[in-house]
Amino acid sequence: MGKFDDNERIILNVGGTRHETYKSTLKTLPGTRLALLASDSDIDSVLDQLQQVPGFIEYDARTNEYFFDRHPGVFAYVLNYYRTGKLHCPADVCGPLFEEELSFWGIDETDVEPCCWMTYRQHRDAEEALDVFELNVDNGDEDDDIGKRLGIEDVAADGNISLWRKWQPRIWNLFEDPYSSRAARVRAHRCVWGSPTNTTTPLHRNTH
Repeated sequence: MGKFDDNERIILNVGGTRHETYKSTLKTLPGTRLALLASDSDIDSVLDQLQQVPGFIEYDARTNEYFFDRHPGVFAYVLNYYRTGKLHCPADVCGPLFEEELSFWGIDETDVEPCCWMTYRQHRDAEEALDVFELNVDNGDEDDDIGKRLGIEDVAADGNISLWRKWQPRIWNLFEDPYSSRAARVRAHRCVWGSPTNTTTPLHRNTH
């Protein structure tokens, strides 16, 4: 006789891919959508709550199978989170899609493991950095102030500063001053995350 009886086992069909697990596994993350399936509430009450959010389609009482019309690839990582307590982000899925799936399953994005955080955030960081540049691209006064502060005041014959001269101070600040803008802070943060590898590798080699 196995450790768990048939009533403990649960079948989840997500996007056409079937997964089998145990109710006790789903109880490891209280307050999430899957934990609801493992509650002591009657099946009708559970189904009523599931139907309140788009994405849940049906329940097959004959096979005790729940069907969700969600991303099957991402769900494998979601279910693994219940099993291991560690939430990893697939490298082949963009951050916004992963965030949307986490939201559906009721999982907080801050639960993503540190090793996957930069992969998860890189799309949003790029968008935020782009927003900063677009926000200030037409701010002529600010560009003039930066140019004067760095000693760059060259202008064309018609009085307009060249495109390179306009962006040069901003690009320099991006690499040299981590507090000059949000984009610079993003880059500095990535450098900090990458530095441990650079510093520990030589020590590892010396041990051989």
